[in-house]
Amino acid sequence: MAIERTFSIIKPDATARNLTGAVNAIIEKAGLRIVAQKRIRMSREQAETFYAVHKARPFFGELVDFMISAPVVVQVLEGEGAIAKYRDVMGATDPSKAADGTIRKQHAKSIGENSVHGSDAAETAAIEIAQFFSGNEIVG
Repeated sequence: MAIERTFSIIKPDATARNLTGAVNAIIEKAGLRIVAQKRIRMSREQAETFYAVHKARPFFGELVDFMISAPVVVQVLEGEGAIAKYRDVMGATDPSKAADGTIRKQHAKSIGENSVHGSDAAETAAIEIAQFFSGNEIVG
């Protein structure tokens, strides 16, 4: 399997509860390296751009409001099969359906406040990474 990069966000519900370190520990235990990370306050424009794929969905406004409600931690993760591996580590979007040991099973409050985001494909990861990081901020 190839070494690849994926994008992660530790969402406001998790940062508000000081779970960045706990989430990072799960990520690293899974064999992924955090090669870039920063805590930011996402602007409304950034959130609307990031979630533009959901613009027509009824939850779009609520999602944007949630993502700008508190700081988030944006990350670039690297490892073998990083995209699929991180999606497994995150667990199902609905924490009640997430597997034991996953981030969402351990830390998510609800389907909406599900603690983390991860890219779903290589193309998406590249776009998401570029939205928040310049090349010299990623140190593998």
